[in-house]
Amino acid sequence: MHAFRSHTCGELRKSNVGETVKLSGWIHNKREHANALFIDLRDHYGISQVVVFPAAAFYEEIKRATKESVITVTGELLARDAEAVNPEIPTGEVELRADELIIESAADPLPLPVFGEQEYPEDIRLKHRYLDLRRETLHNNIILRGQVINSLRRRMIEQGFTEFQTPILTASSPEGARDFLVPSRLNPGKFYALPQAPQQFKQLLMVAGFDRYFQIAPCFRDEDARADRSPGEFYQLDVEMSFVTQEDVFQAIEPVMAGVFEEFADGRKVETPFPRIPYKESMEKYGSDKPDLRIPFELTDVSEFFTDESKTGFGIFAKITNGGGKVIAIPAKGATDSQSRKFFDAMDKWAKKEMQAPGLGYARLREEDGKVVSQDPALKNFEPELLKALLDKMGLGAGDGIFFSAGKKTDAYKLAGAARNRVAAELDMIPDGVFKFAWIVDYPMYEWDEDNKKVDFSHNPFSMPQGGMKALQDADTTEKQLEILAYQYDIVCNGVELSSGAIRNHKADIMYKAFEMAGYGPEVVEDKFAGMINAFKYGAPPHGGIAPGVDRIVMLLAGTNTIRDVILFPMNGQAQDLMMNAPAEVDTAQLKELNIKLVPVDPKV
Repeated sequence: MHAFRSHTCGELRKSNVGETVKLSGWIHNKREHANALFIDLRDHYGISQVVVFPAAAFYEEIKRATKESVITVTGELLARDAEAVNPEIPTGEVELRADELIIESAADPLPLPVFGEQEYPEDIRLKHRYLDLRRETLHNNIILRGQVINSLRRRMIEQGFTEFQTPILTASSPEGARDFLVPSRLNPGKFYALPQAPQQFKQLLMVAGFDRYFQIAPCFRDEDARADRSPGEFYQLDVEMSFVTQEDVFQAIEPVMAGVFEEFADGRKVETPFPRIPYKESMEKYGSDKPDLRIPFELTDVSEFFTDESKTGFGIFAKITNGGGKVIAIPAKGATDSQSRKFFDAMDKWAKKEMQAPGLGYARLREEDGKVVSQDPALKNFEPELLKALLDKMGLGAGDGIFFSAGKKTDAYKLAGAARNRVAAELDMIPDGVFKFAWIVDYPMYEWDEDNKKVDFSHNPFSMPQGGMKALQDADTTEKQLEILAYQYDIVCNGVELSSGAIRNHKADIMYKAFEMAGYGPEVVEDKFAGMINAFKYGAPPHGGIAPGVDRIVMLLAGTNTIRDVILFPMNGQAQDLMMNAPAEVDTAQLKELNIKLVPVDPKV
């Protein structure tokens, strides 16, 4: 028999009764009865019950053993009595009688419990991540992650893609986030950068004559943490294809994404095909370019109803609409009947505190004398016919509610989109058990940079503008430049952005022109993107790609709202690894070898 186990803790069944079995694992829990000690023994594969009788020579020793100690047990497998069967676990019909028992490793008192998975402070969980990972939920999330990556890889290969590995040490480039810099010992005063993404390398692979590339790629960005973004590093399914249109990319990637989600849906529905929603439409209907399509209502532009103060009695919105702003309405079906005024006031307070907005107007709708009216300021003094027209447009009536987001167009839609998500969540209108995807397409090539008073790239500077060089040359005003669309697209699922992608600008002359319009001269292109721009001068195929985020895919499938719950060893919100004590100071000899001298940090700065 093997030194440690004949079976795993998850595979014993009634058919094994009578066999001599050896198990090794962690003491998950213990229960002492008058005539026996019961141990739940856990390993990677599951839990088996071990019974130790008082006559055993090791009885007292194992009774004193702490939870999470590692033991090896040998004995006969017994069938449990009918009343003792545990239907909650696969091994619940059997138990192992301990005839021999060895404590392989005794555990010190635990800084956090494994059994029970109680809530515990995040800093303790991260510092002792190896214990946290023993907990069933987190352990299963990480197993799921490995299975998802295997599925992605298999599906990509079946689609004719080949996996390549691109460099980790590369050059710094302005791709929208801060780089992690690595000093060069052999080139004093110079630095490598960890790649924010393999963007340039995968395009160079297409120029080099490869066709369908993919990689489960590590990416590094010095960004602040969010619930759906880990600071430091993340992984993506990086993809690039030659001689393709935007539609070709969709046809290749949509079956992969849908297939992976269907494989691990666990009873949840995956809606296919994915709808294609233009960016402009997405912003106007949902207030976001990552809409949650599970929410059963859309936004409505009601600015036209508020232009004449004499008909509305509400001068605040009249001033906004007549000044070129927008009033965007968020419907709240049934909210007046089901919620108190406290709910409506809380939404207003949320807008002010969390969104730093002036506020969120609201109106509760009730029936009086056969008509739908509201006593709240936004609609209280509306002319009856005008109010009826507004409610007809929104499909609302007595018992419903409305929230209003007003201000500059961009600000009004941003608040309205966030309010749509919050109203739906608060009213329990977001169904579980379904994954609703969408392709968001036709992103604007440029946006207005208010801080620097200039046009700049809105998405990806390497994208092909729709209309090519002619579209750029014809855009002789700022307004026309902001109207240029690009072959850029995102995949979103249930309100989470999973991926950005684009058909690339593979022509050097168009790239120079595109950067020129954003205020970057040819010297910037040649300095920051020398490898790629030079390669394009020697024949580059039309190509495009995408890069779905692995961490976010697993987060959705695992049903968690925190990305740290699907990463083995995540950092905290301050980008610190509490377990490994990183980042940390290094000794003077290492700094000297790298020709680096530290400057004291001014606490006032």
